[in-house]
Amino acid sequence: MIVIVDYGVGNLSSVGNMLRKAGGEAKVSRDPGEILAAEKLLLPGVGHFDHGMKMLNGSGLREPLDRFALELRRPVLGICLGGQILGKRSEEGVEPGLGWIDMTCNRFETLPSIRVPHMGWNRIMRKKPSPLLDQMAEDARFYFVHSYRMSCVHNEDVLATAIHGTEFVCAVQRANIMGTQFHPEKSLRHGLALMQSFVGL
Repeated sequence: MIVIVDYGVGNLSSVGNMLRKAGGEAKVSRDPGEILAAEKLLLPGVGHFDHGMKMLNGSGLREPLDRFALELRRPVLGICLGGQILGKRSEEGVEPGLGWIDMTCNRFETLPSIRVPHMGWNRIMRKKPSPLLDQMAEDARFYFVHSYRMSCVHNEDVLATAIHGTEFVCAVQRANIMGTQFHPEKSLRHGLALMQSFVGL
């Protein structure tokens, strides 16, 4: 069972629909027992970094999430804001993130030819082998909506990059912990392929 964590800031229905289309058994939950019993967790999220972390910390789920990811070491996938909060902090606010990956989120630089937020389809470039992306087509494109980009301290945590004015990190992975800046649930066949890979981990 894949549990989609309901901490109050996610687009839960579209993520659940894509997971089920990918062949996964998925349910939305904010119950600590169900979270700890899951085979995999998906952390959705849209909106402001500080709001997301305040909602998560206020949900009472921080301890079971830390245990699931760091002690039980089962697969976790964060999407968009759910991917950003895997890191330590963001320029978007002052709240600390989960800190599972040594990264920060920084606002895109203001350049005359670059529109912020970065919105629309973009091709990704894989940077290391991973079961999450190894089955992706070479021309895999995903849908993005964001103003802040991931910045990893350790290059080995970078799973994929994309280009928006400059090359930026769009997916991360440290062992069982994975995050994407893009939205697989909005990315048609390429998003479905990624979700199928996650289901099959």
